[in-house]
Amino acid sequence: MNRPIAIFDSGVGGFTVVKDIIRLLPHESVVYVGDTARAPYGTKAATEIIQFADEICAYLMKFDPKLIVIACNTATAIALQYLQKKYAIPIIGVIEAGVRSALKASKGGPIGVIGTNATINSQAYEQEIRKRNPFVEVISYACPSFVPLVEQGKYEAEEACEKVKQELYQLAQHRIDCLILGCTHYPFLKGSIQRVLGHEVKLIHSGYETAKQVKALLVERREDGYMFSPKITDESHVFVCSGALDLFREIGKKWLADDLYGRSCEWKTMQKITIS
Repeated sequence: MNRPIAIFDSGVGGFTVVKDIIRLLPHESVVYVGDTARAPYGTKAATEIIQFADEICAYLMKFDPKLIVIACNTATAIALQYLQKKYAIPIIGVIEAGVRSALKASKGGPIGVIGTNATINSQAYEQEIRKRNPFVEVISYACPSFVPLVEQGKYEAEEACEKVKQELYQLAQHRIDCLILGCTHYPFLKGSIQRVLGHEVKLIHSGYETAKQVKALLVERREDGYMFSPKITDESHVFVCSGALDLFREIGKKWLADDLYGRSCEWKTMQKITIS
């Protein structure tokens, strides 16, 4: 396997970032880890989140990746700086990408942010937005029930619609310009979220902006084959979970169905993640 792009998340949410990376860089191989056995991260202590993220990065280093993408807002908010200091290869998160996209989309009104408890409590989005524009009003809400719905594969069920209505009731009272989906699981619920808030509110998912950042990094480091030979090879993508494989594979295949370009995929379970 050529040096892949490594991506990880607390569970299946990172498939939303994988999709955009594969679409923008279809010739690249991807290794993805979803820590489904320990999801959700949003209710965990910061020390646990850093430990989990460190263990996964150590595992991913066995694949000799070109870079690592933290496709998890909670891990980005809590562990990104620690991991960047520890590992020699580039490691990027998803928060900066989401903020850039939101500021481009905003028409001057308030920007909404929804995320896990840990992400919202960290104030990572507010800090990043105000660093770039101190005059923007930011309205943040934690939506702790969304991740379990997605992890259980219930994101299209009536139960999901009702949970979205309940969680976003207060936010819907504000006249926000756009809403940052501050958790990579939330695009699975995009239809329900849009219906609750109305189509005048633009939903921001950081996947595409993150994919563009990945491409720019590879070009900068002259490791992006797309510059020279944009050929899709027959090398496989690797998708690894720490919990039940069947549901992880089912959700991943359904979400990525149109974006694998005929390439084979290896789906496997990792029984235990430890730092080597």
